[in-house]
Amino acid sequence: MCTDFTNLNKACPKDYFPLPCLGRLVDRSARYEVFDFLEASRGYHQILLEQEDQEKTIFIKYGLYCWTMMPFGLKNAGATYQRMVNSIFSDQIGRNMEIYVDDMLVKSERQEEHLGNREETLMKLKERHLRINP
Repeated sequence: MCTDFTNLNKACPKDYFPLPCLGRLVDRSARYEVFDFLEASRGYHQILLEQEDQEKTIFIKYGLYCWTMMPFGLKNAGATYQRMVNSIFSDQIGRNMEIYVDDMLVKSERQEEHLGNREETLMKLKERHLRINP
């Protein structure tokens, strides 16, 4: 399903929340021994839209519908998602995790601490009902 959000995107102010610098993410992970790469499943579609914002996403397909979760194509979807994951994992980012939008890296300096780091991440994902790809 492809919905044209051109007019909605023109009407919305730009959210300038910054995406992380990939070079810094790589540099902050260089001394680590063990890594898990995780990818959010349907990233943006895991963000619930506010009730009053849902009507702004109305589309017609065999009837009148609107999005209840954030659809792909909204101007500020990337910034909104990055802000959300930065908030959820704020105490882990830089310590045992790095995140770039829907790509997550769980990292450990030593093998013996990695299961704990992975469990910490997976528990937060579970608490927030966020899914990752297998």
